[in-house]
Amino acid sequence: MFVTFQLIHEWILTPLTHSRLVKNFTRQDFTAQFTASIGGFFWLLLTPAANITIYAFVFSYIFKVRAVEDFGETSFVLFLMIGYLPWFAFAESIGKSTSLLLDKAALITKVKFPVQVLPLSGTLVPYLTHTIGLALLLIYLAIKGYANIMWAALPSILFLQFIFTMGLVAILCSLSVFLRDLQQLVALLISVWFFLTPIIYPINMIQSDVVRSYFLWNPMHSFINLYREIILLGEISVINLQISIVFAATSYLIGGWLFMKIRPAFGDVL
Repeated sequence: MFVTFQLIHEWILTPLTHSRLVKNFTRQDFTAQFTASIGGFFWLLLTPAANITIYAFVFSYIFKVRAVEDFGETSFVLFLMIGYLPWFAFAESIGKSTSLLLDKAALITKVKFPVQVLPLSGTLVPYLTHTIGLALLLIYLAIKGYANIMWAALPSILFLQFIFTMGLVAILCSLSVFLRDLQQLVALLISVWFFLTPIIYPINMIQSDVVRSYFLWNPMHSFINLYREIILLGEISVINLQISIVFAATSYLIGGWLFMKIRPAFGDVL
């Protein structure tokens, strides 16, 4: 029991005890996205913008999905953007998690350093890049008159989503060292998870109350719903907030414990 608490304690203190390493790895991975790229930062905005445009066209003009009633008759495109941008940060973090340690294999096997900084920096980079897109959207919405006092809670929701993601990244990157097929499996699961989360459709499109109740077991549904409630309605659903806190804490602690537990074996396998 003492060893377990010691591992979790070391995991939690990583951003403080190894802040310089975290900063260096994050800066290196962040700038690497623009290296030898003519478009540079433009491509980071183009990908989500292109996806949002495609989904907006399909659902707005083909399926004729109009205003979303539960969110103050908000236009579908705006409804979609608020859900898609936080999802994109989550999906990219999870998608890159399986190669996180494999890409740094030469460093891990040759240099002794706190390898637990890698899940942190690996999660920080996608969240930094796509939070910029979310910030631009919020500026636009503020100009349109959507700003309200509850927007002050958005950083807390983003932080909860971040540590939820980081816990999953820690689990997946550590297991992928031993299970290389996990890369293909995770890519498939991200696609399935996306369509099981009400991002490109409002939850009220699901007619069955029983089926809708199962969505409470999907933590990303609660996170996405919180963003929409705060930004568009100026309110917070207690049940969604409770679910988000529980899943974030559970994922972060279990993921950190597992990573720290099997960390000594990474060098041998890689």
